[in-house]
Amino acid sequence: MPNTQYAAPGIAFALIVMGTILSLAGTDLVLPAVPSLPETLSGSQAMAQLVLAAFVAGGCIGLLAFGELGARVDQRTLLVWSLVSYAIVSLACMFAPSLPALVCLRFVQGLTGAAAAVFAPGMIRALYSEEKAVGALGFMASIESLIPALAPVVGVWLLIGFGWKSSFLVLGVLSLTVAGLVALLRHRMPPPPSTRVPGSYLRHLTNPTFLRYALSQAFTLGGLLIFVFGAPAMITKGLDGTLNDFIIMQVTGISFFIAGSNLAGRMTQKFGPEPMILFGSAMSACGLLGVLLFALIGGSEPLFLALLFIPVNLGLGFRGPPGFFRAVIAARGDDARGTALVLVAILVTAAAGTAIAAPVVTLGMAPLAAVAAAVSCASVLCLIALPKLRLQA
Repeated sequence: MPNTQYAAPGIAFALIVMGTILSLAGTDLVLPAVPSLPETLSGSQAMAQLVLAAFVAGGCIGLLAFGELGARVDQRTLLVWSLVSYAIVSLACMFAPSLPALVCLRFVQGLTGAAAAVFAPGMIRALYSEEKAVGALGFMASIESLIPALAPVVGVWLLIGFGWKSSFLVLGVLSLTVAGLVALLRHRMPPPPSTRVPGSYLRHLTNPTFLRYALSQAFTLGGLLIFVFGAPAMITKGLDGTLNDFIIMQVTGISFFIAGSNLAGRMTQKFGPEPMILFGSAMSACGLLGVLLFALIGGSEPLFLALLFIPVNLGLGFRGPPGFFRAVIAARGDDARGTALVLVAILVTAAAGTAIAAPVVTLGMAPLAAVAAAVSCASVLCLIALPKLRLQA
């Protein structure tokens, strides 16, 4: 049951959602400016891609750090300081004198902005009853899924109208605003109940059943993100397309992801979680293999790429909810560490793949598609090779 002290939890929920959205927007809002950064700050396109990878890599460390700090320090205090630090670093990015300096600042930006993602599930569980908490978490996930589609659109508008610095200015101002609201309404934001479940990160890393779901989730989503992160430079520099082509691809893909996510619950009830996880993973991998095949036979039409990208997103929508839920169950009560490791696995996969693909994103569709498809296919291999969860009767 929720704590009755928080009789109007909607305000707290809204602030939690805004905090997580700002962290996510740190990638997608800046994404459209990446292809133009080499001309602006003097550097290579490969170095510009590291502006994305550094943010994700910093987020990995931030997730683990805030996960440990949250057990020792009031999470409301940590959330305020996280947002303030994130705002300061975002504003500092505006004054980066070079691409390497911006890459370093982006690493710190990703690290400081990770608190909301770590604390949100526990805070929401403390605000609501079990049934309402599930609905609230699902609603938050639906909102978050729109960020990769909507934030780049806003990013393009900011880039064209006000220059590359404007995205960082928006992130800084909004983060300071949310930090102030959280501090002002601190009494409406309860920390989650403290838990003393024995466990460790190492325990999960050596559990093949947990790794089955954590790695397959990370590789399916990671393959998609690798392609998305490289797509603006690939489309504009390698295919002679425009950022509008990228936006069309993103909006189309996210629309089908939302549809797949909303169908996942009913389809899982009908077919079972394991078939849905395997089916969705295979569909997403086949989608990226289709993009690779299209590139190898000489295809280069950006609008056709949007159609090929549909099964990649739809497959993730089908497998995402049951896959993540099974990863949490496989953590055997150590939900916080288990959730943190799944998120870190996703970010590490996306960061590593983006770094690997960075030198070849301007060479056309095939190299980027090959990296993304290889990662996505690894998800299916994990499901084949690693043991399934055995629920106790």
